[in-house]
Amino acid sequence: MNNEQWQAIIQNDKNYDGLFYYAVKSTGIFCRPSCKSRPPKKENVRIYSEVKEALQEGFRPCKRCKPTGLRLPDEEWMTQIKAYIDNHYNESLTLHTLADIGHGSPYHLQRTFKKVLGISPMEYMQQIRINKAKEYLVTTNKPMVEIGAAIGMSNIPYFITVFKKVTGLTPFQYRKKESPPNE
Repeated sequence: MNNEQWQAIIQNDKNYDGLFYYAVKSTGIFCRPSCKSRPPKKENVRIYSEVKEALQEGFRPCKRCKPTGLRLPDEEWMTQIKAYIDNHYNESLTLHTLADIGHGSPYHLQRTFKKVLGISPMEYMQQIRINKAKEYLVTTNKPMVEIGAAIGMSNIPYFITVFKKVTGLTPFQYRKKESPPNE
């Protein structure tokens, strides 16, 4: 990537549309230079002269700028968002962050995720976090503070409240009930 291409990406310059496309390794998505999505980190960008090159490398077209001219099917878009949550559940994710990563609007993402998966992105992330917490509680002796931090919920009272709301038990009660007895 040369400096001119990087400047076109940063400035969302539509004069470069069709001359090249850029893909972002961290999201697996490729865009037109004029895409209004949040600018990627320079080290994550790969440049392609044609759409088919990006597709052959396994990148998916951006939902926002539609570099192929076609709209990405909702199911495929939600699979991307779901996979991102699965791999980053322990980070501080918001609907706006997910929308930026998925190159869509927060409102459209929320509505589409719920339509396709039956729950909101944040409800899905909470399920992942609680399931991971259950796993830690049964398979480790980590204290609640460490488990909360490991699943992205460093506010321990909030972690305990959410865990109890979802499971009906506090994390301590769950660990005691589900852990095998010591011999």
